Amino acid sequence: MTKGKQEHHAGRRQFLGIAGTSAMAMAMMPGMSFAGADVVTARVPEASTKPWVPISDRKVKVGLVGYGYSKFGAAFGFQNHPNVEVVAVSDIIPERCAAFAKAVGCKKTYPSLEALVKDKTIEAVFVATDAPSHARHCIEVLNHGKHVASAVPAVFGSLEEADQLLEVVRKNRGLNYMMFETSMYRANLYAMRQIYKAGGFGELIYSEGEYYHGPSTASEPVGPIPPTPYGSNSYKNWRPGLPVMWYPTHNNAYYVGVTDGTFVDVSCLGVRRKKGERHYENAYNNPFKTEVAMFRTSEGGISRQILNWATPGASAENGRVFGTRGLFIDEYKGYEKNLPDLTRPALPAGVPEGGHGGSHGRLMQEFIYSIIEKRTPLVDIVMALNMTVPGIVAHQSALKDGETLKIPQYS
Repeated sequence: MTKGKQEHHAGRRQFLGIAGTSAMAMAMMPGMSFAGADVVTARVPEASTKPWVPISDRKVKVGLVGYGYSKFGAAFGFQNHPNVEVVAVSDIIPERCAAFAKAVGCKKTYPSLEALVKDKTIEAVFVATDAPSHARHCIEVLNHGKHVASAVPAVFGSLEEADQLLEVVRKNRGLNYMMFETSMYRANLYAMRQIYKAGGFGELIYSEGEYYHGPSTASEPVGPIPPTPYGSNSYKNWRPGLPVMWYPTHNNAYYVGVTDGTFVDVSCLGVRRKKGERHYENAYNNPFKTEVAMFRTSEGGISRQILNWATPGASAENGRVFGTRGLFIDEYKGYEKNLPDLTRPALPAGVPEGGHGGSHGRLMQEFIYSIIEKRTPLVDIVMALNMTVPGIVAHQSALKDGETLKIPQYS
């Protein structure tokens, strides 16, 4: 057997060994279904019945940047919250910028983020620009003395960029950085986090996260896509062909966001594109259309994470956790009788819950409240990097046919 074939089979053996270990761990869990008189079952309330209670009459002066394909700059409800004043908006395409200003009821516009951050009246900026620019733009905002929140991911395929962003956040202590990971305020993950903190799962032996995002159209070109300035659904066509594990936070949150833990190493395999398939040729030289990773966790468990952007009609961001004292699939089953309140935070009248399972408004409110209360936001720089960076390393593992690789740890 040649050296290349030996490495190929060794990588697959490592991956299958970890997969087998996870299956065995689940099979060996005592009382896997947690059936019996002592077991508590709790369903998650989808809607919040709590009344919203204001914490302050202060208005944080905010700038919003980015009104692209998803129009995320206006999608999180900053313009509707009583503790926010939207001072200015920006998009690099003039007609889009004008539509953005109209959508949020703001008169002041800037042609770029670099111009907006010089406005001394702005205290905080929400960055909803293209994914490859998130870290660079957040660094620019922080270096101008403003709080910053960013759409996902925190960084785009670069471990060096992660270190740079972390350094700038730490240098600007007193300014908040938050990544708007939407899974954190989905009803199921929010409940999992509260149950975990109350001890309802015990030690997490196994967890799963899945992010399915099918192609937007069957008529997308199969050859290389020219780098036009403004792609149909991504600036400079950053989406076509990207390594899907570079966009991992929606599924990685189903361990990192539940526990505040980390992934310590990974073995990942990819499903290769075939010649003639969409994005077979791409700017990233990425051969994979789907990637599946097996992570070891900081508490000694195993987590399987799947990213599939190749199946038409597929759309899901979901996960499950299995512990020594309980599990959560569609509901909680376990031994913890004193469960905490699993209801998500209330929002003011007029602030929509928004998309991604009703997470948008709550993410926005958490960012604003963290500024008002002078505290660390929920998805701070540490959690943001611990969700994002494992995917970058996972893709490196897939390129090495499943070789187990260590993951940088952020704390």
